[in-house]
Amino acid sequence: MRMSQLFSRTLRQAPSGAESKGYEYLLRAGYIKQLGAGIFSALPLGFRSLRKIEEIIREEMDAIGGQEMLMPVVNTAELWKETGRYFTIDKELSRFKDRTGRDMVLAMTHEEAVTALAAQEISSYKQLPCMVYHIQTKWRDDPRPRAGLIRVREFTMKDSYTFDEDYEGLAKQYAAHYESYFKIFGRCGLPVIAVGSDSGMMGGKVAHEYMYLSPIGEDTIILCGSCGYTANRQVAVCAKDPGDDEQPQDMREVATPGKVTIEALAEFLDIPAKKTAKALFLMGTFTDDENQEYDQLIVALIRGDLEAEDAKIQKAARANRIRGASDEEIRSCGIEPGYGSPIGASGCLVIADDSVAGSPNLAAGANREGYHLLNTNFGRDYTGTVADIAGARDGSICASCGAPMSSSRGIEVGNIFQLGTRYSESLGCTFQDRQGKQKPVVMGSYGIGLGRLLACIAEEHHDEKGLILPITSAPYQVHLVSLLKDSDVPDLIYHELRRAGIEVLYDDRTESAGVKFTDAELMGIPIHITLGKKNLEKECVEISLRGLEGKELISLPNVVSCITAKMYQLKQEIMNSFDVQPLA
Repeated sequence: MRMSQLFSRTLRQAPSGAESKGYEYLLRAGYIKQLGAGIFSALPLGFRSLRKIEEIIREEMDAIGGQEMLMPVVNTAELWKETGRYFTIDKELSRFKDRTGRDMVLAMTHEEAVTALAAQEISSYKQLPCMVYHIQTKWRDDPRPRAGLIRVREFTMKDSYTFDEDYEGLAKQYAAHYESYFKIFGRCGLPVIAVGSDSGMMGGKVAHEYMYLSPIGEDTIILCGSCGYTANRQVAVCAKDPGDDEQPQDMREVATPGKVTIEALAEFLDIPAKKTAKALFLMGTFTDDENQEYDQLIVALIRGDLEAEDAKIQKAARANRIRGASDEEIRSCGIEPGYGSPIGASGCLVIADDSVAGSPNLAAGANREGYHLLNTNFGRDYTGTVADIAGARDGSICASCGAPMSSSRGIEVGNIFQLGTRYSESLGCTFQDRQGKQKPVVMGSYGIGLGRLLACIAEEHHDEKGLILPITSAPYQVHLVSLLKDSDVPDLIYHELRRAGIEVLYDDRTESAGVKFTDAELMGIPIHITLGKKNLEKECVEISLRGLEGKELISLPNVVSCITAKMYQLKQEIMNSFDVQPLA
């Protein structure tokens, strides 16, 4: 491609709103352009990089038995109503009516569509196991798009789906995807870790996320450097000090004027924080049996020495979504903000952390301003659902080995789910087993966001001058910069490289050498060839690698062989740079 004809142009200054260097350089180098909030166009350079990523994904999906297909982005809402997600997903799912008044949705994922297809195509165990995938546009009306392609509303995703006779078969296909994803991200030059995660709206019990560790990430990852335990904070577990071994004592009320925090209460009563019960008040949105939404106050209790995790509370409550409750909403259940507890309350859903359920004689709110209760006991003074709702954090003790854990920020670039039979049972996707009985197909779901993957590659591979993209995902393999005037040598080299199957971006513009070098560094193509007058007099060109010091002079007849060798070297370095993390 000749840069004189390139559709996009480079920018010297970072556009406003560029929240990270990777995003800034993708914008400035002309890879992407924003059309609206969370909506981006992939310009020719960016589109070529995305195609490179697609091909890596295709090769790895095909290698584990995948069959590529394509499903529509517009789905009939009836399918989503059958699985219940039409009613439980908030405004992120865009709903509309077609011209006949039929309810439709813009698919944010394709479990419903693929299950409906499988229900028509799969009838016997002889057709199982099976795996299909597609690379398709998705729409998720995220209320807070940010950081360029990291969090968008319209995006392209590879989503694959597996179908099996039983959970043993699902485990095999899940393990195959687990390993394949490490190969995909490794070939793209992106270091990732796999962490246990919440299945969220997808359903199922087993799920992993692939995380690129980055300070701009929105997810918090909990890691144990001793035993290797890793998990998203939303599901991470930690060891908790056991409750005191003592008999329940009589509950009594004490005056605690102005003591509305656990720290102030514990100091005033001269007790450790672990002898208190901390209450959190949240409004949960639920769906009733007639698929109508309603709100209910959730009272979440956790021991005062621990912190609660909202995602765990939402899952334990089985709420569609949660938010902080107002004082008015709290008082409507007979609870006094600042001095609240479930004791004597009504009309609320109580979720108690297992630390509270297992700790006798805790201090808790008396639901009267300026007062608390001593010696409250779960099961005697109030009841509710018991669950692990504690959030692990820096310094939390690993439940597996007892070592202190640490935390890191991460960006989710892929996920895999063992769905089980949730969708197949809802949509009638069954098969006849070996004994002639009808059984629901056991399913798995696996996703990778292509744009987010490109964004993370840009975050990982750049310096103060611009991008330094891996050869496997760079839009071109070679950036040819000509500083010559009135010479046909650059054109001859350009055509010779192309005939050899090498992808070349040829800067044939009449710009100054400074502009050309600045743009070449910004665009981040891995191999640079520079043609200058002095070296041409020696019948040589200058070859360098983006991001590395040092240049080589190569004679004109050896340019193609030298470039071919460097391309092979760069690809091998990427292939040798990653490992597959064992599936726990």
